[in-house]
Amino acid sequence: MKQTIQQIKERLNGEDLTTEEVELYRQDTRKGVQKAVVQYEKRVQEFVRLEEQFYEMKQFERKHQQSGYTYIAGIDEAGRGPLAGPVVAGAVILPDDFYLPGLNDSKQLSEAKREYYFDYINEHACATGVGVVSSKEIDEWNIYEATKVAMMRAIGELEVAPDMLLIDAMKLPEANLPYEAITKGDARSVSIAAASVIAKVTRDRYMKKLGEQYPDYQFEKNMGYGTKAHLEAIERVGTLQEHRHTFAPIKRTGAF
Repeated sequence: MKQTIQQIKERLNGEDLTTEEVELYRQDTRKGVQKAVVQYEKRVQEFVRLEEQFYEMKQFERKHQQSGYTYIAGIDEAGRGPLAGPVVAGAVILPDDFYLPGLNDSKQLSEAKREYYFDYINEHACATGVGVVSSKEIDEWNIYEATKVAMMRAIGELEVAPDMLLIDAMKLPEANLPYEAITKGDARSVSIAAASVIAKVTRDRYMKKLGEQYPDYQFEKNMGYGTKAHLEAIERVGTLQEHRHTFAPIKRTGAF
């Protein structure tokens, strides 16, 4: 009995699809089947692309493993630029067999994917750590120093001690460990990409809770960045302790 178009669509989405079936569907002249085959082939091509990208992003980890390092931690931060909220760093040590095609710089991922990846990374990593530095500390030290402190705190939270660090575009001699600072590392190293997801999701969740406490500022939407609505709220009701008072335009106005 000939399969219906709907049955063929379901088979093309199945995990146990054979090459013989695909070839048979390619020869089916029905438009609905041809459209489903095209969609299937696009999915396959995208999967291959993501798989190749993932293995390319393991280049730094492979290089340092070949040099004798075992526990390589990726380090990244979230929240250097906002006018409010903490800067948060993530630290992640991944096992050799970790596999998550599509993992990338957290800013390039949808919120739904970040949330899924956050749980997956926490479940499958050898160790994860989070470091948080408050807006008050940022005002005391400056954002660059605060970011380094956040990274040190994240490293300190790892349950497995790293012997090598891969850091997104930052030098961190304070860690007293071998490290490599990688420009755009969150898009070039799986460990740093994983750390960027941990950092961003942790910070976003914090800002959403802050938004519930202080709805005027819409933190759940702007994550503390200086959007028009956020700046208007500052003008209207002033600033909070969570604001960074050394940051322009808050500092420049001198009114808060």
